[in-house]
Amino acid sequence: MTDTAGTIRTRTHVWPTLKYTDAPAAIAFLVDVVGFVESARYGEGDRVDHAELRGPLGGGVMLGTAGGDGPIGDLPPDTGSVYVVTDDPDPIYDRVRTAGARVIREMHEEDYGSREFSIRDPAGVHWSFGTYPGHEG
Repeated sequence: MTDTAGTIRTRTHVWPTLKYTDAPAAIAFLVDVVGFVESARYGEGDRVDHAELRGPLGGGVMLGTAGGDGPIGDLPPDTGSVYVVTDDPDPIYDRVRTAGARVIREMHEEDYGSREFSIRDPAGVHWSFGTYPGHEG
């Protein structure tokens, strides 16, 4: 979509959605360690009914506290796997290593040309960061 000033706007069309036993801790980890930006958060006290985190290069993830209503209210907490595309995974890798995050696959080159690594967040959700943007064609 293009606006009248000629600036191209992009929207996130796929939102990974996760439920956490301790959503505030998950948000803190993803913002402080990984580099996401919290763009929305609803709920009272330690309960997060809905939160949106934006990736530094676009895209995003929705998350909330396990249980409750909504389209994913019965999703098992603290499970899932998310792949985040980035042109340069090295600064993220350095940041998560410095913070002591649990790296489950060290930075490596894949046969298909991606440079990537994987971590588990403190709740156990698997996060991969790499240069593979998906197959076109």
